[in-house]
Amino acid sequence: MRDGSGAGRTVIVGGGAALAGTAGTAMAATAAAGLGVAGTDAAALVAAARDGDSRSLARLVSLAENGSPALRPVMRAVAPYAGHARVVGLTGSPGVGKSTVTGALVRAYRSGGLRVGVLAIDPTSPFSGGALLGDRVRMTEHATDTGVFIRSMASRGHLGGLSWSAPQALRILDAAGFDVICVETVGVGQAEVEIASLADSTLVILAPGMGDSIQAAKAGILEIADLFVVNKADRPGAHDVERDLRNMLAMAPRAPGAWKPPIISTCAASGDGIGDLVARLDEHWAWLGESGELDRRRVTRAREEISAIAVASIRLRIGALPGESRLDELSGLVAAGKLDPYSAADELIAG
Repeated sequence: MRDGSGAGRTVIVGGGAALAGTAGTAMAATAAAGLGVAGTDAAALVAAARDGDSRSLARLVSLAENGSPALRPVMRAVAPYAGHARVVGLTGSPGVGKSTVTGALVRAYRSGGLRVGVLAIDPTSPFSGGALLGDRVRMTEHATDTGVFIRSMASRGHLGGLSWSAPQALRILDAAGFDVICVETVGVGQAEVEIASLADSTLVILAPGMGDSIQAAKAGILEIADLFVVNKADRPGAHDVERDLRNMLAMAPRAPGAWKPPIISTCAASGDGIGDLVARLDEHWAWLGESGELDRRRVTRAREEISAIAVASIRLRIGALPGESRLDELSGLVAAGKLDPYSAADELIAG
């Protein structure tokens, strides 16, 4: 179901629950909500989410975020329905206006009748383990829009600008019938480029006063951009940022037929430049399909997701090896210089 009317639907912001929109979805949600985590009827939850019930959708995302054992049948249930949504990643340093740009994009896509999902990642405190989840505060104007689903997710210590469960949550939103899914990273530095493996189109957002021209020549986050967005373009120095980006792009090698990232100036708070940004995103989407790059990126996305799940399973398996005291013993030997870490790891795995 990919209509933009949103009739009979409800929205959940950050996982809070609202009443089901229709009698049918209410019954499905009530039945699903009464199931325990271990016995979750994945098919019923997925069917209710696809029918527009935001409570069921929020529950599915929570299963992903909490790493529930019920996530495996959920992923099997959503697999036939995923792969249709456009995924737009938004990244950049803290303070450049990622949430404001995200909100402006949601407004623009909704005006075109598209259903929009948002996954907004917020940093987790290394001391308390909590997160402010402030992105939902900045996008309150969409809280009552039944065609929008906004979910704030804590990074929970995961590096790269995303939450470890973001790929699974993205797949769930895709299967639920959203036309566009915006994934906003935490405020990142130059090396956090994980969003490029998750998004179809990656926006790198910059703003005046965030660094000198040397920053534009450094490798890292600027190299993953499909589109550059110079936000807060009404401030002094915006033209300097654009000039530095153009110089960087002029020096970068590019294969024939490759996409050249455009530079779009915006003032997202007022909506200036957002129309141009949406048009350029449409151009990039068309290029992805015509060039075959879309299929390549999605295969890469699936490969990264599979690898991450496999590595996590291996870590759990190692952690469950009999005799945790053995790990402590090996750690003491390594710390004392009596054993190297590779040999210790081999001994631990050998059991």
